[in-house]
Amino acid sequence: MDRDFLIDLFSDFGPVTIRPMFSGFGISADGTNFALALRAGLYFRADEQTIPQFEAEGSKPFSYQTRAKTVTVNSYWQLPERLYDDPEDLTGWARAALAAAQRAALRKRPKVKKVAAKAKVAVKKKKSARKAVKKTSRTKA
Repeated sequence: MDRDFLIDLFSDFGPVTIRPMFSGFGISADGTNFALALRAGLYFRADEQTIPQFEAEGSKPFSYQTRAKTVTVNSYWQLPERLYDDPEDLTGWARAALAAAQRAALRKRPKVKKVAAKAKVAVKKKKSARKAVKKTSRTKA
């Protein structure tokens, strides 16, 4: 799959950003990556809400082989072949994939309390380091 093909494929969906990623492309909208175009095909972001659609179409999650094992990435599922010829239906699937990616991003954001606690620890470490430097410089003087 080349960049021009992907731009054409997503034309009904709206503007997408296509960047080189791994051995293919990462596809994003509004700053959120929701699809991967790799040698083996096109994969959309999926979650517990959208995986049943992929399963109903007979799609499989993205997987790759290492020297020791096969790794399955359940957050990206292969786009059903029929959607390459159905831009209207593809647009609906792309919107669902973008929504799944946005939900995943919300789950990843750290809670404010955790961020504030980490910031306090960092401030304390800086103060301790400053005190140690001051003590060292006093003893040398």
